[in-house]
Amino acid sequence: MTQMDNFGKFLEGLRGRMSLREAAQKSGLSHAYIRDLELEKNRSTNDKIKPSPETLKKLSEAYNYSYTELMRRAGYLRESLSDRHQVVDIDLHHILYIEVSAKEITYYAHDVKVIKSIESLVDFTEFLENLERHGFKKLDNDLFVNLHQVRKYNDRDGKLYFTPDGQGSSVTISALRQKRFHDLILRSVARNNNTSLEYNFGRSGAGSSLQTAEEL
Repeated sequence: MTQMDNFGKFLEGLRGRMSLREAAQKSGLSHAYIRDLELEKNRSTNDKIKPSPETLKKLSEAYNYSYTELMRRAGYLRESLSDRHQVVDIDLHHILYIEVSAKEITYYAHDVKVIKSIESLVDFTEFLENLERHGFKKLDNDLFVNLHQVRKYNDRDGKLYFTPDGQGSSVTISALRQKRFHDLILRSVARNNNTSLEYNFGRSGAGSSLQTAEEL
C-alpha cells in the first residue's frame, strides 16, 4: 500500500500552531522525530521514512485525529465499497470479554462463545477504537474485558470474575495492566455489585488499597 503524497505536509498541518516540543510532550515522541516525519526523511541519513502504526496511534491521540483515517492516509489501510460492512453485529453490552487474533475476534458471554473472522482491516481498526465506549479495557495483549460485567477481583492472582461468587468464566490479566487499572477495576466491581468503596490504609501509612465495603 502506498502512502499518500505530501503525507508529511498533512502531519504538519495537523500539528497546526502546536510547537514541536508540545507535540512531543503530548505524543511521547521526540520533537526531532516528529519534524523528520513532517519532512518525510531522516535528516541525519537523508533516508525516506514512514511512521509505523504505533507512531500514528500516538500522533492521533496527540492531535485528536482519527487513528483509522491516519492509517488510511499513511497507506496501511485500503477501503473499497465491498469492505463497507460491520465487522461486529453483536450487542457488546452482554459480552464479558473479547480475545483478538490476527484473523479472528472471539466474543465470550455467559456460556456462549462467538467467533467472527476479520474481513476488513478498516472496520477492525474502528472496532478497536469503539471498544472503550462500551466499557472495555485492554487488559492483556489480545484481551479486552468489559468492566461493566466484572463482579469479583482477586488482585493476588490477577483474576477477574463475572459473578459475585467467583464461579463460571474468569480471565487473568497481565501484571502491568493490573497495576495500571487496579483502582479502576475495584471501582467497577463496587459499581456493578451496588456496593461502596472505602480506603483501607496500612498501619505504616506507606501504602493504601481500595476495598469494597463488603470486603472490609
